[in-house]
Amino acid sequence: MSIEVFNRYEKKFLLDQQTYEAVSAVLQEQMTLDAYNQANGFYTISNLYCDTVDDALIKKSLSKPIYKEKLRLRAYGIPELESKVFLEIKKKYQGLVNKRRTTLELTEAYQFINDKVIPEKKPYQNRQVINEIHFMLHQYKLKPMVYIAYDRKALFADDLRITFDTNIRTRRYDLGLERGDYGRPLLAKGQWLMEVKAEKTLPMWLVRVLSEYKLYATSFSKYGKEFLTKDEDYKYQIEEKKKVKGEKVTCLSPYLVQQQQAAR
Repeated sequence: MSIEVFNRYEKKFLLDQQTYEAVSAVLQEQMTLDAYNQANGFYTISNLYCDTVDDALIKKSLSKPIYKEKLRLRAYGIPELESKVFLEIKKKYQGLVNKRRTTLELTEAYQFINDKVIPEKKPYQNRQVINEIHFMLHQYKLKPMVYIAYDRKALFADDLRITFDTNIRTRRYDLGLERGDYGRPLLAKGQWLMEVKAEKTLPMWLVRVLSEYKLYATSFSKYGKEFLTKDEDYKYQIEEKKKVKGEKVTCLSPYLVQQQQAAR
């Protein structure tokens, strides 16, 4: 069974291509690559972020409050309607991140979000998390608002997890996980987002690596970045349609994964 509750601290760093290659090589001497990375190089994560019609949750998040929360639907690769996906609440209080999630079939998740009615009990669901999501859906009147996908490399060592995300793309139209992981680029080509996630303090060897490569933590949110640049979505969509003469834009990711069976 996959882990459904996480409590950890997260630090984020923006890297260029050269720094990514150097730091990734050093980290792999101390950490273990995710099993799926060993076989495929990268795996793709796709998300639907839910918000109010006036973007209340992301606006609050960008104001840097002591407490903030978000709701997202997550899949690995491009799921089919009967595929298992994760519906999860991510909360942050004074720097500590708490993530609570449950497994649903994609059609169940869509119906839950749209109708805001608790789904019929299934053995793969975490009912406590289902109830919390149900409350949140009603409290804020949430609906899918934005799609964000990216290609990831992940490394592990004890309670330490470090991820590298690249090719981050997003759209505010065609909001379905099963509809493909295309969209406008969120970062410049060759930029990487490194996230350091730990339940306790960082090991000294990692502190030395961060110091050696002059890496400093920054405040960065994929959804926040998307919201601040969302007006570019319409222009991007028009330009892409011109390129393909009205046909659907093809997937931007060179690391397409249909579905990752192992839970992350």
